[in-house]
Amino acid sequence: MITCFGCEILVLTIVQVLIGLFIATALIQSGLDKITDRKGNLEWLTGHFSKTILNGTVPIMLTAVTLLELAGGLLCGIGGTMLLLGKCSQWLLYGLIVSGVNFLVLFFGQRTAKDYEGAAVLVGYFILVILGLLTFTI
Repeated sequence: MITCFGCEILVLTIVQVLIGLFIATALIQSGLDKITDRKGNLEWLTGHFSKTILNGTVPIMLTAVTLLELAGGLLCGIGGTMLLLGKCSQWLLYGLIVSGVNFLVLFFGQRTAKDYEGAAVLVGYFILVILGLLTFTI
């Protein structure tokens, strides 16, 4: 148990920074992959959603998810860095909100495609985002 005065705030800040930078790393890498290998991602996703109601919307979905990932990742990265430097945590809050929306969109897509294993992987990321958001209530 931490007993020193102010240590609770320090630990909370460290947790927020770590969550923010973790989510930033995952989403920025994923978004950049979707940009650098758009053709490969488009081919795979077209097959993945070929037997779903989302068939035919893959190019727009890929663009939307790419933008969400990059926005969420950049906001979390900027927010985590600013918080690390003792600045405002508002950017991180916005980044976690955008990231949560992104994971919900991805989860919906995986469930629609009946890729239950892929959907299950996203749950951990979503929980981490929710825990990060909950730190703003403490």
